[in-house]
Amino acid sequence: MRPIWAGGVLAALALLGSVASAQSNNVARLAQQQNQIQQLQQFETDTRLLANPDIPPDQRALIDFGGYFSPQYYSIDDSNHDNHGLREYDLVGYLHMNFDGANEIFILGRLQYNDFNSGDSFDGFGSRLIDPNGTFDRAFYKFDLQQYEAAYNGKQISEDISIEGGQDLVYWANGLAMAQVLDGIMPTVSFGQATITGVAGVTPTRTVDFEPDRPDFDFNTRRGFFGAMLSVALGQQHPYIYGLIQRDYNDRNLSIIGPITTNYSYNSDYFGVGSTGQISDHLKYGIEATIEGGNDLSTSSQVQGFTLVPVPQTRDAIYAFAADGKIDYVPQDIHNSRVTIEGIVSSGDQDRGLTNTTFNGNAPGTSDRAFNGFGLLSTGLAFGAAVSNLMVLRVGPSTFPFPESDTFRRLQVGTDLYIFGKQNSAAPIDEPTNPGVRYLGWEPDLYVNWEITSDITLTARYGAFFANAAAFQDARPRQFLYTGATFAF
Repeated sequence: MRPIWAGGVLAALALLGSVASAQSNNVARLAQQQNQIQQLQQFETDTRLLANPDIPPDQRALIDFGGYFSPQYYSIDDSNHDNHGLREYDLVGYLHMNFDGANEIFILGRLQYNDFNSGDSFDGFGSRLIDPNGTFDRAFYKFDLQQYEAAYNGKQISEDISIEGGQDLVYWANGLAMAQVLDGIMPTVSFGQATITGVAGVTPTRTVDFEPDRPDFDFNTRRGFFGAMLSVALGQQHPYIYGLIQRDYNDRNLSIIGPITTNYSYNSDYFGVGSTGQISDHLKYGIEATIEGGNDLSTSSQVQGFTLVPVPQTRDAIYAFAADGKIDYVPQDIHNSRVTIEGIVSSGDQDRGLTNTTFNGNAPGTSDRAFNGFGLLSTGLAFGAAVSNLMVLRVGPSTFPFPESDTFRRLQVGTDLYIFGKQNSAAPIDEPTNPGVRYLGWEPDLYVNWEITSDITLTARYGAFFANAAAFQDARPRQFLYTGATFAF
């Protein structure tokens, strides 16, 4: 049987993925408002290149603020086929200030209350207010040299340097290796057709770690990220190359279970290449491939007969890879239809017990070939597997079926169909499977987004994973249901 914590971890990860999906409308709304502000800034730059110092500063600042309240309901089957019921209530507020286009401040705070059915809590703490003192999901300051020179010195320069500092989401390329909220500095340098984007930061403490067996993985994580990406605009094509270093700064790196002591240390390096752009007016694409190096600690135990005994841990080299490619077909019809086809592949290690753990992880004295990144890719609502020893094919059409209806004009419906397999049939994924079986199963996901008014949005998600009976000991379907509403103000 799979350990109880592992089922909770997968369900929690699926929950986090659905929260991001369910609140996509809210983020899109904020992004739209920011785009409108940027358009206004561009208009002001074109009509008044030099800021008038005689105008009071409070009349030159662009200020946007607001928030939303979102009640949500989840029903989740974990990999042990235990159902979890959760009612979540989010209260979010934000403030966005921009001063002459050169200085930008953005703050987004959240209060969240989780109300679980009896015994359904993932972490055992039950229903509670998350961070009663409030949390900042985003809080950053950004300076733009090009805008500064235009506003205060009347100069138009072709090169640009911008520096962002604070807490923000860093999302690189397709999101294969890097999609993390960080506290740090994110500089960007542009010259000619080239842009260099850098990052140096550490995850906020409450980040959920990728290693579900590490003590306090779900609320005490400290990992540092340092890297740079070079991209070049060649017409409608934007090829890029990046290097990323991840270092383990966690202080909860020791677990003692009976006679078995497990130390944790996972330090990884990523080197990636790819490109985004347009093939035609109707076809857009994104492709990313990365190799992973670095080192980690091996498993701390092994089975002898019917007994689990401790073994010395060794520090082993990581040699892994992953790739993601997707193409969007946009017919540009009145329904705003879109069809996305995406493929994901990531390497696995056949001498591991599970692909993303240290306990029951890599065998001592061997290279670790299991890819473990820090990105964010869609692997289904109900299955939600880690991108490690995984192959995924996704086909996802979506449309607005009633564009001429006043009531249902902003009603979007869509589906995602997934087919799952192992990259290495003899290697594990993030839950127990039978070795030697490549095909894992398939999953259909359905979703509805309905923007009733500019301030009220309803969202629903449903997914069901149908496992291959040859791959799983228990092949019963797993289901995931989400419904939510957003009231903006």
